Amino acid sequence: MLDLLPELFDTFPEQIQLLPLPLKQYGGHHIFWGEVVTVQCYEDNSMVKQLLARPGKGKVLVVDGGASCNKALMGDLIGQSAVDNGWAGVVINGAIRDAGALAQMPLGIKALATVPIKTERKGAGEVNCPLLFGNQTVLSGMIIYADDNGLAISDTALDLSLIS
Repeated sequence: MLDLLPELFDTFPEQIQLLPLPLKQYGGHHIFWGEVVTVQCYEDNSMVKQLLARPGKGKVLVVDGGASCNKALMGDLIGQSAVDNGWAGVVINGAIRDAGALAQMPLGIKALATVPIKTERKGAGEVNCPLLFGNQTVLSGMIIYADDNGLAISDTALDLSLIS
């Protein structure tokens, strides 16, 4: 399958909403989906590192980094931790670094941009909080779908066997 979102919007137009974020693809998996875990942090990736070091089988970490591209909220070491712990993907409204290494990992990664500067870890951030992107609220427990066409969310898992 080369595209997921067009099929989902054609099949489930009432159950899925577009997530209006202009993110680029950085991971080795261009199509990914899973249960959302939210984190809000600004130029401090402490919570991102902490969460991705825990088991996340099939989950997607959605990070609101305040759209800052001053410091990277994820790099190759945290990305490898996500892979090792079974996460399906990471969506960052902010920046990543080590783009070449992350592109080789079996992980879905979407972010605004790259920057080579790491964050200072001060333990700041909030986990499982509501995130607002455009007019869409993203909550932990929702399901997020991603491909090269963008991002979409639904309140519950969609039956992917129904798409052609």
